[in-house]
Amino acid sequence: MAKIPNALLRLAWTGQLREKTCQHLNQATEVEARSDGCEECVQLRERWVHLRMCMICGHVGCCSSSKHEHAYQHFKETGHPLIKPYDQSGMDWIWCYEDEALLTPR
Repeated sequence: MAKIPNALLRLAWTGQLREKTCQHLNQATEVEARSDGCEECVQLRERWVHLRMCMICGHVGCCSSSKHEHAYQHFKETGHPLIKPYDQSGMDWIWCYEDEALLTPR
């Protein structure tokens, strides 16, 4: 699958073409995914649309297009603001919930 330009995603998600600054990138670590699917959806026997991995602790949760939005719920419960796509071809970005910023990995 072709890589989707982050500028187009940023425009769709935030209404901005230019990348915003993020004060939380220093919190990102090299972590391993804690599971191969949304941890909470697996327990609930639910399905998800796409997966997001927390860049601070490795939690894998379902995206905001999924019924339960477990990646966002993880942020609300832990304060871990940084996620990236997990096991999703063509996607290479970082989202900061706190700053509402779509970032390009460096």
